[in-house]
Amino acid sequence: MKGNKTPIHAAATWVRRQPSKIKIFLAVITAIAALVFLRMVVEDHDSLFVVAEAVHAIGISVLIYKLTKERTCAGLSLKSQELTAIFLAVRLYCSFVMEYDIHTLLDSATLVTTLWVIYMMRFKLRASYMDDKDNFAIYYVLIPCAVLSFLIHPSTHHHLVNRISWAFCVYLEAVSVLPQLQVMQNTKIVEPFTAHYVFALGVARFLSCAHWILQVLDTRGRLLTALGYGLWPSMVLLSEIVQTFILADFCYYYVKSLIGGQLVLRLPSGVV
Repeated sequence: MKGNKTPIHAAATWVRRQPSKIKIFLAVITAIAALVFLRMVVEDHDSLFVVAEAVHAIGISVLIYKLTKERTCAGLSLKSQELTAIFLAVRLYCSFVMEYDIHTLLDSATLVTTLWVIYMMRFKLRASYMDDKDNFAIYYVLIPCAVLSFLIHPSTHHHLVNRISWAFCVYLEAVSVLPQLQVMQNTKIVEPFTAHYVFALGVARFLSCAHWILQVLDTRGRLLTALGYGLWPSMVLLSEIVQTFILADFCYYYVKSLIGGQLVLRLPSGVV
């Protein structure tokens, strides 16, 4: 049987046996290679943000299918959905008062579907909700994000409330998936639709991060100065990178499981 292993399986096995530092190094190299590839292939780097929103929409479509056809919300984190609704609502407010564009429409559609998911989980499918597994205390992220937004926010000409709100939704988006990861770590087994949804989030957030990094490179850093001065421009980029790497470990196991032909994803301890 060992002789029948494909090169992909052999590579996956080798990576799995490496220490954490080597895995982190390989993840960084892979991310850089992906950025270089996107910069060479994609002409309009601003379109990456739209593609990221589209991938997020695909992930939510998978959730809608799960909730309507499977009639269960087992394995899903209600707290993650609520955090997502909060940062989307705040971002929509900022979008309306600061700059109205295509992103406003995309965020509106995402917010409506997220609110529908929350409604289904809270009322229609409450019996299948894993309340005991969804035990992440959301004030662990809400309070730090609120405090950080007061301390570090854009220095643009907009009203102070709008600038603080903008910073808050950026910080909250970066960590909104943590309760979902906690649920999956508690259950250890992730059914296909939930895994597809979280993987879509990972891809969407990587594309969003790639959009920001490539835009900074394309403008030779002028984009950072347009965002204001002080720590805010760096915090925007850091938030994008953080939300990408939060999901990187899960995405690795998702791809590994997919290559192995496993429909159900089994997570080892310590992934989240």
